[in-house]
Amino acid sequence: MLQYLRISNLALLEKIELEFEGGFTAVTGETGAGKSVLLGALSLLAGNRAEKSIIRQGADACEVEGVLHFKDTKTIDTALEKLGLPACEDGALVLRRSLSRSKAARIHINGALATLAALETLGENWIDFHGPGEPQKLFKESVQLELLDAYARVDLSDYAADYKALLELKKQAEQARAEGKLSQDEIDFYRAQIEKIDALNPTTETIAELERDFSRLSHARELAELSSKIEGGLSGDGGVADALAPLMRAAAQLAHIDPASETLLQRLEALGIEAGDLAQEFSKLAEHADIDEESAQGIQNRMAAWLELKRKYGNEPDAIRQKRDEWEAKISRQSDLDGFLEKLAAEETSLLKRLNDKAAAIMAKRKKAAKSLAADVQDLLGQLGFKKADIAIEIFPLPELTATGNSRAEILFSPNPGTPALPLRKIASSGETARVMLALKTVLAQADHTPVLVFDEVDANVGGEIGAEVGRQLEALAKGHQVFCVTHLPQVAARAQSHFLVSKTSEDASTTVSISPIHPTPAARQDELARMLGDRSSKSAQAHAKELLKKEK
Repeated sequence: MLQYLRISNLALLEKIELEFEGGFTAVTGETGAGKSVLLGALSLLAGNRAEKSIIRQGADACEVEGVLHFKDTKTIDTALEKLGLPACEDGALVLRRSLSRSKAARIHINGALATLAALETLGENWIDFHGPGEPQKLFKESVQLELLDAYARVDLSDYAADYKALLELKKQAEQARAEGKLSQDEIDFYRAQIEKIDALNPTTETIAELERDFSRLSHARELAELSSKIEGGLSGDGGVADALAPLMRAAAQLAHIDPASETLLQRLEALGIEAGDLAQEFSKLAEHADIDEESAQGIQNRMAAWLELKRKYGNEPDAIRQKRDEWEAKISRQSDLDGFLEKLAAEETSLLKRLNDKAAAIMAKRKKAAKSLAADVQDLLGQLGFKKADIAIEIFPLPELTATGNSRAEILFSPNPGTPALPLRKIASSGETARVMLALKTVLAQADHTPVLVFDEVDANVGGEIGAEVGRQLEALAKGHQVFCVTHLPQVAARAQSHFLVSKTSEDASTTVSISPIHPTPAARQDELARMLGDRSSKSAQAHAKELLKKEK
């Protein structure tokens, strides 16, 4: 759930920090007060694209930061790991996004710099928007199928593993057929290349060592001269050792006179020992620089072989070794190409039968669950004002197997008698869309694990008892999710556990928006509900508001 939200310089809002609780949160305010600011902040954290025009006038940048808490972080941590981002600590996911007029936008996820694509990927795991102009996942057939499968408790893991194996078999057969029968010259060429690679045995470690040896060989004379020069300067006549000898004798006399300088004498003696050791090391380096002719020729030959392989097959040892294995597999297949293809075909036939059986069982479960789910949603839609509406979930066969079986699902809806049922994405009215989404989300609450649901205009074109029912359904939905709802209906707002008021203040040359929690103050909440009922100064409106709050407790 979303625990904390900080917004700076977004639209008309200058700066605010908000803390949220779980359950159902209502957001209300007068028309034009700026309720969309809160939705805009959540949209930014969800990874949706935004224009720089949303930055508050007079500010150089806007920033939104949110902290979400998960009881179980397994799903979100898996997504973070795939994105190469830090895992959650103590169940917390920290998101921050800033937009600047003059600089590049910045995104941080759990303290690490991230991309907009990463933020969007995470957004699909923690938040779902329902409202005009917002991406609605339920419009996608793939998502409809996922939810139906969750409702039907369809486990695709075994099927998916077999389907992946089928694709691999097809790939192998296609490659073998494309290669055709290799000529003897081609086989001889591949074997020669394999022998060259095996002789060199290119790995990251062996190539690094070869390149070091070749560098030493190329600069052998220079290495020997420089090493000898340094050795002479350390241990030769007039070198460091000769210069240190009288200094150490003087230091010994000083230590005899003043015992406090004994440590200085020891350090000077250690310097002499270190100079001697260094002289020996440089002497060895000079000796090693003198490479015998046979060894030098071997290094040159191996480097020439490596350069040839790099030029032909790529710079990385792993890529060259992979090429070598591909050639070996090609040669192996040539011994009995027809037999190899027959073996693959037999495996494919067996796998296809198993997949078709599994796909048929999956389709049967989907058809059964589709009827039950549609019936449950239609009952709920009746309570939400669609007395004569019709909703169905159709299962269509596919001409061939896919990663999810051989069937697809599509939700069809007709709001009125006599009108044809159309795919959900083609519903024109935002009010109808919102209520259908609410009905589906309520029924599928146990199947959909998206923790945060945001509804905008869920009460469009409804009121009275239907509005009260919308509030009851949102309250029920909030038992398994954190629900945010921007609403104009007091019947809906009264049902919320938390209530935030958005207000706008205009002064001489500026307009600001503020968001404040009013649920801790019963009088303030009653006053807002009375305003929503028509007149906060009306005694009847105040009485009605009080009754709504009392009734919904």
